[in-house]
Amino acid sequence: MSGSRAVSVILVAGLLGGCVYYNGMYNTKRLAGSARKAERDGRTFEANNLWGQVVTRAESLVARHPDSKYVDEALVLKGVALSRLKQCRSAVTPLARVQLLPADAEVTEEGALALGRCRLELGEPEAADAMLARVAESEDPVRRGEARLLRARTMRMTSRHEEAVALLEGMPGRRAMNERLLALAGARRSDAALALADTMLATSDTTARWDTVAVAIGREDPATASALVDRLAKRPGTAPDTRARLLLDDALRIAALDTARAEARLREAGSIEEAGPTAEQAKLRLTRIRLSRVTETSDLPPLAKELAAQAAAKTAISTEAAQLRECVARILAAGDSASAGAAQADLRLFLAAESARDSLAAPKLAASLFRRLVESAPESPYVPKAILAGAALDSVWGASTVPLLQLQYANSPYVVFLQGAESYGYQELEDSLRSFAVGAAAAGRAGVRRPPVRRDSVRTRPGAGPQPRRGLVP
Repeated sequence: MSGSRAVSVILVAGLLGGCVYYNGMYNTKRLAGSARKAERDGRTFEANNLWGQVVTRAESLVARHPDSKYVDEALVLKGVALSRLKQCRSAVTPLARVQLLPADAEVTEEGALALGRCRLELGEPEAADAMLARVAESEDPVRRGEARLLRARTMRMTSRHEEAVALLEGMPGRRAMNERLLALAGARRSDAALALADTMLATSDTTARWDTVAVAIGREDPATASALVDRLAKRPGTAPDTRARLLLDDALRIAALDTARAEARLREAGSIEEAGPTAEQAKLRLTRIRLSRVTETSDLPPLAKELAAQAAAKTAISTEAAQLRECVARILAAGDSASAGAAQADLRLFLAAESARDSLAAPKLAASLFRRLVESAPESPYVPKAILAGAALDSVWGASTVPLLQLQYANSPYVVFLQGAESYGYQELEDSLRSFAVGAAAAGRAGVRRPPVRRDSVRTRPGAGPQPRRGLVP
């Protein structure tokens, strides 16, 4: 082959290769365009199918022609397609190639917008903001609006609420108004937020998910969310269950800020007829609040009856009510056992105190039961443990009682363990208490009495605290 002919062959091959690259890229772009149109027309299934073809074509082009000048653009299109298919974790790597494309390339803005959206979805607001800022001044109004909306969200997530408010100023549309409402709440601009909410409510948009908006605002500013709930609960046409849910959620949000208002919300939610399970949940929450304020076992019987009625109603909260009723019953039984001087009354009292503290969230009741154990059974090996637990709940009582640990219970395994020394008998005592608790719970469920625990394995010496022997039997 002559030299001139060889050169011609090479040139032709190069031109054909270039055509192949171009045709592959052209077809990939064409498919992407068809996918976008299907999305705009609401043909979601068809759009997803086309985006899947874009991924396949782009991968094929890159695999066959890795040195092509179209590789970066093909990878970005692949990332766009994956993002449209809600596969952001797979999309971010190919989308990152957008930074290698010229600013005026056809897919640069679309790729940057997709990468920003995916970074935001993956919980990386700072990285998302850097991409979205590149599109926020786009000449394309659709991309510009979407970029600003998403960027405002990144600003909220990074506590730049005032910047988000400014960025959204004048933007039309329900999504922009929702985002601005959240930004105003985050900036603690309650009056402006509620004024905007009133404007939005006046449109009577039946598609608006105000319950979701209230929850989102509550994360930013519970007080503003509570004021919004006032408006929503009075809105004509609000379904009873929706109204009750708004009130219940608001009560849980503001409980730490305004206890009285939270309880009023619960009472209102519980009184709504036809509210179904939500009303029952509100009633049980009120019962829990009353349980948490109990100070003595004598306050429990009325609440036990209330819980029994809720458990018998066979509603969504029946199981929880039954569990609370069983816990209250064990506490009452422990008190009766102590009054009667029954065997193992100290173990029952200690476990009842823990139940009051942990299951009923009633610290005053728990403290009174720990005190009762210390006062009624001073020879019990569990008195030092009760003193430590009770002192954490009642500092005044603890200040006068903790010195007993050294004066009367210096040799207790619990005191020795607390001092960091090797504590003979500590684990045996803990195992015994744990076994008794398991057995008592099983007996309670079966409705039978638990056989007494052998206590001859623990001997005490007055004034010196408990001295456990080896082989403590539960």
